[in-house]
Amino acid sequence: MFPTKLKSAIKKTLHEGGIIAYPTESIWGLGADPLNETTVMRILKIKKRDVKKGLILIAANFAQIKPFIKTLPKNKLAKILKTWPGPTTWVLPASKNAPKWITGAHDSIAVRITSHKIAKEICKIYGKAIVSTSANISNQKPAHTKAEVLKALKQFKTNIDLIVPGKTGGFKKPSQIISAKTGEIIRF
Repeated sequence: MFPTKLKSAIKKTLHEGGIIAYPTESIWGLGADPLNETTVMRILKIKKRDVKKGLILIAANFAQIKPFIKTLPKNKLAKILKTWPGPTTWVLPASKNAPKWITGAHDSIAVRITSHKIAKEICKIYGKAIVSTSANISNQKPAHTKAEVLKALKQFKTNIDLIVPGKTGGFKKPSQIISAKTGEIIRF
């Protein structure tokens, strides 16, 4: 899908603790290696987002998110897997491997197996799940185009290490978030 040079840049940027901007199902996101605390804290600083809120992880497949979640009952897991890949984010019980800078003040973690071709390819290239948070300052309008990301970068007063070209999947709203514990829809 991507030219070899872009694949190498994505892998290198994420491996070396960089931040990427990329399109998702509905908006542009900022991504990084979720296990790199320094980089995740850099994203939070850029966004002016409290670490206590937690962040979403996206993945290309279930194997990439499995280390971050506790084992689920088969019937609950089957219900979740029916929505993936897709634009639904689930809040699941976090495993001991889920870093506090990702889970925030929660004992759970928000995860999604993305259906967006570009976001999915990024996770495949990197070989694991990545952070997925909107490319905007917290509580401001999310970016739906590369031009809006570039405008947001001026607000961030910082550079993103790599912008992966492409378009969003056309959904009008960010991913729906559902609590697996309660079934409550946290975000429509």
